[in-house]
Amino acid sequence: MDTLTSPSPAVAQGCGSGSCQCAAAAAQPPSPTAYVNGIALHAPGQQPDTATLRELAYTELLRQQAVRQGLLPRHPGLTTPELGEAERTVIETMVDQEVVTPRPVEDEGRRYHEAHKPQFVVGQALHVRHILFAVTPGVNVQALAVHAERALLELSHQGVAPGRFAQLAAELSNCPSGAQGGDLGWITPDDCAPELATELFHLQHAQSGTGVHPRLFHTRFGFHIIDVLERRSGTQPAYEEVRERIAALLTMQSRARALHQYMSLLVGEADIEGLALEGADSPLVQ
Repeated sequence: MDTLTSPSPAVAQGCGSGSCQCAAAAAQPPSPTAYVNGIALHAPGQQPDTATLRELAYTELLRQQAVRQGLLPRHPGLTTPELGEAERTVIETMVDQEVVTPRPVEDEGRRYHEAHKPQFVVGQALHVRHILFAVTPGVNVQALAVHAERALLELSHQGVAPGRFAQLAAELSNCPSGAQGGDLGWITPDDCAPELATELFHLQHAQSGTGVHPRLFHTRFGFHIIDVLERRSGTQPAYEEVRERIAALLTMQSRARALHQYMSLLVGEADIEGLALEGADSPLVQ
């Protein structure tokens, strides 16, 4: 028998490539089935990702709570059923009735306004330019940050040539604006990624000054060197002008806390196997 063409199944090791993962994958046992009070969240052999599994678990907790209250019929199977629109409406109504969301009082609103005044400024805008060091799949983030810090250090030196920022933007930036020296024109908080808007507009230290910012900005896109060229400061509305907006914001925050507590109670009372749960991540309760 030709042993080169008839390998024993007992010694097969995958395709033989040094980078091959097939043998390792074959040796890994399947993920265990996850359960909520004995009800499986997926069929045996299925391997939902963590986010999907958590959403299934929270939804099943709410479904079982509705069954206990007589709002939904018992499910005869041992695997969680797929909910229709009618069942989801029943669960949402149940949650609305059980989760009390107190309206904020006037003093709370005034305290929030006083502590977050920059958040409510209207008409503010900045003329900025930037150099983006993009974080992409496979990139060495630490080395990229060092590269960005080196460029920032050069631009922060006194006496740096006036055209050096534009030159480095053209050479280094992963943003199309690099072709214009990194110039983004006039931007408002709504034009930025939220984390960048917070740093540039909403914090107390962001309300004055121009020039190259002394540290890197880190957003979902990567690392930014920011140079503020001009600013329009805008106007600060009185509390009375933003009262309803603040009340809505505080109510939303209060509801999020109440929902988290509600789901935490359900989690604490349940027998959960195969995953860890903490709070209210299900879209049904958001």
